Amino acid sequence: MEFVRVGALAEIPDGELRAYELPFGRVAVAHLGHRLYAVGDTCTHAGCPVSEGSLSDTESAVVCSCHRSVFDLATGEPIDGPATDPLAIYPVRTDDGWVEVATEAGTDP
Repeated sequence: MEFVRVGALAEIPDGELRAYELPFGRVAVAHLGHRLYAVGDTCTHAGCPVSEGSLSDTESAVVCSCHRSVFDLATGEPIDGPATDPLAIYPVRTDDGWVEVATEAGTDP
């Protein structure tokens, strides 16, 4: 599995969400509860950027700012709201303080 470096872990504080434009598309990286998640940055309901939403630490989820769809960060599945299709999820890892995201969606290796 191939990974691409997106930024330093220090650039994504715990409880924050950042968007990165990568060769294969836009990805939102969330740092929540000392765990990293990477999902496609386009809400499956209306195409809004997921990275402009907020994180829910009680559910390990992201809430889209447009219509309040809630997505599980680990699976991409919608939990609540008008969205019915899941977000793409990407394996994500750290390497010597850098955050790296897999170039293909799927589950963790």
